[in-house]
Amino acid sequence: MPIIQVQVLEGRNADQIKGLIVDITEAAVNNLDVRHEQVRVVVTEIPDTNWGAGGSTMKEIKAGRQL
Repeated sequence: MPIIQVQVLEGRNADQIKGLIVDITEAAVNNLDVRHEQVRVVVTEIPDTNWGAGGSTMKEIKAGRQL
């Protein structure tokens, strides 16, 4: 039983998260020879203040205030 963990920035709506779960499940079924009901997908939303790149938070990057 595959357990697939995905981390995304907060801000997506419920339909987007659901679509992601559906697509990831389909990819696992098609590539790993498992049934839909065997696939677990865990989506964790991370606040933009807790996600960094290049020494800046994503909040700073989105606001144009990078290091």
